Amino acid sequence: MDHHFKTLHKDKETAARAAVLTTNRGLVHTPVFMPVATQGTVKAVPERDLVEIGTECMLSNTYHLYLRPGLPTFEKFGGLNKFMNHQGPILTDSGGFQVYSLSRLRKITDSGVHFASHIDGSPHFFTPEKVIDFQASIGSSIWTCLDVCVKNPASRADALDALKKTKKWAERAKSHFDEKTRHIPRAERPQLFGIIQGSIYTDLRAEAAKHMAELGVDGFAVGGLSVGESKAQMMESLGAVMDNLPKDKPVYFMGLGTPEDIWNSVELGVDMFDCVLPTRNARNGQALTSRGKLYIKNAPFKNDESPLDPDCDCIACRNYSKAYLSHLFKAGEILCSQLLSIHNLRFLINQTKIMRLAIAAGTFKQAKKSFMDAYLPAK
Repeated sequence: MDHHFKTLHKDKETAARAAVLTTNRGLVHTPVFMPVATQGTVKAVPERDLVEIGTECMLSNTYHLYLRPGLPTFEKFGGLNKFMNHQGPILTDSGGFQVYSLSRLRKITDSGVHFASHIDGSPHFFTPEKVIDFQASIGSSIWTCLDVCVKNPASRADALDALKKTKKWAERAKSHFDEKTRHIPRAERPQLFGIIQGSIYTDLRAEAAKHMAELGVDGFAVGGLSVGESKAQMMESLGAVMDNLPKDKPVYFMGLGTPEDIWNSVELGVDMFDCVLPTRNARNGQALTSRGKLYIKNAPFKNDESPLDPDCDCIACRNYSKAYLSHLFKAGEILCSQLLSIHNLRFLINQTKIMRLAIAAGTFKQAKKSFMDAYLPAK
């Protein structure tokens, strides 16, 4: 049993669980939604608001931070936490997603990934070992292995090739991580999550999960899903992963942010989530509410005196009407992006709290049905 991860409650009817992950910067209660601070900031959301909405862990990106402001800055400041004045744990993505999203700027070899910077075109080379070193400079609490994320749809041959590289790179990363952190006392040591690939091929997903379980990493990150495949393909692939992972370590679904998908994934036993969706969609005027999504610019809200969501306790819902927020959006005021971002993040963080309470009470399936009936009402 991994003493860093303790299951507190298990749902009797599903695989959902409420647990606590102990990191070198504090506790993370799961299920958890992690705001995305790609470049050391959650877009439009100050630190004080992240604390107020209940943020327990956030995500930053190794690739972007390596390029800007650069590792010497983090070494000077003593890590990302001090640089951005954030007290809690931070999980860093390895840069593997940029292998996928910046495909025109990179070349993958057996040794690693050659990048041309998206900022100035300068050449860089990421290896599994270097990415571990980068995360050591950043000083995050949870590190991830360099991986290869393939596009969707991907041929089986491409998915298999990417998986082979990802498995070999994980072995190299784990070895280097162990060497680099062996001198650090256990309570102060960062944790390493291995990323599971395999596209939509369930046998490859199962193979990837078994390999990562044998590798002895601290947790598992499910990558390469929610990138354009159907919901059925996503859940089938996730199921193949979950069926082949040990139950005593945390599982993180990378880049998943729609509330209905989070509920469905928690039901299968997933613990951790992140996504840019709540802040990106907020900047486009979309609010997530317990009664479904709404677009604040729409005509019915012009004179609507009610809050975004009567069930929400965020600063936007406590203080402002839909009419005022609609006005801000149409006027192009930055405050609208800030308030909607805070609201959407609070909404998802609160959903995971509702899940934890329901699991503890033995009412997860009822709570999920209540959410789905209100959020996705039958047409």
